[in-house]
Amino acid sequence: MPTFASDCLKDRTVLITGGLGAIGQVVVGRLLAHSARVAVNDILNEETARQIFDQQKWPVDRARYVRADVTQAREAQRLVQETITAFGRLDVALCHAGMAHTSSILDYPEAEWDKILAVNLKSAFLVAQAAARSMVKHGVKGKIIFTSSWVQDVPWPDITPYNVTKSGMKMLMRGMARELAAHGIRVNAVAPGIVGVGMAKRQWDTEPDYRRRAEKAIPLGYLQPPESVADAMVFLSSDAADYITGVTLLVDGGASLYPMD
Repeated sequence: MPTFASDCLKDRTVLITGGLGAIGQVVVGRLLAHSARVAVNDILNEETARQIFDQQKWPVDRARYVRADVTQAREAQRLVQETITAFGRLDVALCHAGMAHTSSILDYPEAEWDKILAVNLKSAFLVAQAAARSMVKHGVKGKIIFTSSWVQDVPWPDITPYNVTKSGMKMLMRGMARELAAHGIRVNAVAPGIVGVGMAKRQWDTEPDYRRRAEKAIPLGYLQPPESVADAMVFLSSDAADYITGVTLLVDGGASLYPMD
């Protein structure tokens, strides 16, 4: 069910990376419910993507899958071009693709460090850059939105390199907002808390120590519904956010209100 007016994203084309992940699917559904056209990027094969599209009952005239490895500049550029080819324009780029790897910093492998920086931070830069170049070229006063995290400012244990990528993303967002404002392009970030899907949910269900720590970290007292992330994305993609740029919208149930033990 649309949270805002069901036509608030009408005639708007939104590109989202990592769109077939657990949170990504909810975001895509919300964007479509608010009348957007959506180019959905991920690295899943075409058959698996088609099955997800069918299961979600996404409208084929407004949802298009584009498989691309956005840790590569050429692939990020191709993604933007295929979005424009499919829908005629690009208005909003959601740099959502990401991963996490849990490990003590003493044991964190170099290969995982390289991977998480590439997936979380490099891909966000490449897609945002490609989208911004297209917007400037075509005179589109568009929007770029990063999926950051509350841990961009709060060092959550055992995911320090992940924290680093989100902290870097915050400055990437602010720097791009400053540079692109002259072109009318708004750049912001959504910072969720501990979302009740994917890896966080698995840890919540299977790791008692993690659950005790997480329960203490959330003042509202329950895991974050992914729909709250999606609604923040819809808001920042809409006209209601036209005077917002360079901002991190914290949607974290209050997790960032105080430092952890």
